[in-house]
Amino acid sequence: MFLLASPTTSHSIPTKTLIQDLSLSFSLSPHYSSLRPKSLDFKKKMKQLSTKVTSNGHGQDSSYFLGWEEYEKNPYDEIKNPNGMIQMGLAENQLCFDLIESWLAKNPDAASLKRNGQSIFRELALFQDYHGMPEFKKAMAEFMEEIRGNRVTFDPKKIVLAAGSTSANETLMFCLAEPGDAFLLPTPYYPGFDRDLKWRTGAEIVPIHCSSSNGFQITESALQQAYQQAQKLDLKVKGVLVTNPSNPLGTALTRRELNLLVDFITSKNIHLISDEIYSGTMFGFEQFISVMDVLKDKKLENTDVSKRVHVVYSLSKDLGLPGFRVGAIYSNDEMIVSAATKMSSFGLVSSQTQYLLSALLSDKKFTSQYLEENQKRLKSRQKRLVSGLESAGITCLRSNAGLFCWVDMRHLLDTNTFEAELDLWKKIVYNVKLNISPGSSCHCTEPGWFRVCFANMSEDTLDLALKRLKTFVESTDCGRMISRSSHERLKSLRKKTVSNWVFRVSWSDRVPDER
Repeated sequence: MFLLASPTTSHSIPTKTLIQDLSLSFSLSPHYSSLRPKSLDFKKKMKQLSTKVTSNGHGQDSSYFLGWEEYEKNPYDEIKNPNGMIQMGLAENQLCFDLIESWLAKNPDAASLKRNGQSIFRELALFQDYHGMPEFKKAMAEFMEEIRGNRVTFDPKKIVLAAGSTSANETLMFCLAEPGDAFLLPTPYYPGFDRDLKWRTGAEIVPIHCSSSNGFQITESALQQAYQQAQKLDLKVKGVLVTNPSNPLGTALTRRELNLLVDFITSKNIHLISDEIYSGTMFGFEQFISVMDVLKDKKLENTDVSKRVHVVYSLSKDLGLPGFRVGAIYSNDEMIVSAATKMSSFGLVSSQTQYLLSALLSDKKFTSQYLEENQKRLKSRQKRLVSGLESAGITCLRSNAGLFCWVDMRHLLDTNTFEAELDLWKKIVYNVKLNISPGSSCHCTEPGWFRVCFANMSEDTLDLALKRLKTFVESTDCGRMISRSSHERLKSLRKKTVSNWVFRVSWSDRVPDER
């Protein structure tokens, strides 16, 4: 069965209604003392507010965000709160801060807002044109090329800066879709897209249902079924949006999938947005394949099709700088670049940030060493998580990128339902004190999958989290049975060249045109 993706599905667990939230804010604010529900017709006053305020379209009541709220009430600290909740629901990359800190120490001018020893504070403090600093856009373009092995090029003039990928994706929605138009997204997908793509734009999401039977890869039949479902719902499909590498799967799209997507949007005369903010986190033997590689291989550069393919990028994941709020849109369509640039006035990247990062990204020796070391550390950390999970009898989708694993806990469910998934999630959050993200928050169609992050904590904290989880699994009713059978089950899985449901096709197993 197909359903429109909604931030408030039957699987979400709202803690308060919006009216309760508004009532509380009114009662606490002296300015709104006259609006307290006791002294007015509350429904009438609600009509004075926009639907952005009165609806729950933000998706804040999703279990994805509720887990964060619970973590913030009781955050783990090795010394101050050793029994607190460990945050495994936040995709941050904290593994290479020492490399960036070392570069800053060796390049004091950049951090001190100086040029050749002379302060340029006043220059940076004044108004900057919203097109962005040319030197920064050039450095961004070259960094994006480096991540892609310099196989493709990016024209700095076609880059639009934005305050993170959240802003970049929403800006593209404003450029490409009218309220009520739809984009197709493969499931499972990042829960924040319900907010980023829909909340303010009025656009709709129609899921492309992917299955564990083939490692959640995109198929032609799934694309066609999603398109047909949108038509049945009288929704105009304006495009497809994918994350590559995938959040939450931690896998990069294969060349076959990318070819399929480009052929699909070509035949339907629609757009393709490729969110590639994890492109620098590849840690397997595979090279990252961008949609730009496919356009080049298919000789579609400088064609009408290329004008309908857009790339979103950010420094939040590859460099671990989400607080710097640096995102970008790359498009070959001049009208979109022009409109998106004007819209960027609502979410600019500060001139100080651009100056600092243009210096860092222009240091090719540093970026080369950083990307190599970052990939090594991510691979080591991912292996540590996978090994710890295996010791508890838990397996994962085979991943080759990202800051998380897609973890299979279906065998821990009491029943094969999303209600059972959320029951398990609540036990892990409240009893085990680990915040992980349930698959239902990512619109996965199969209960029992969870996204677990591994790069936002120390090794000791990760080991503690795995110890807690293993203790929990062993204490469940089926724990003893799982412990006895886990070794045989994992051994059996390793013998399979390609698993029926866990692994994506490995590098060695791919046909030549997928490499």
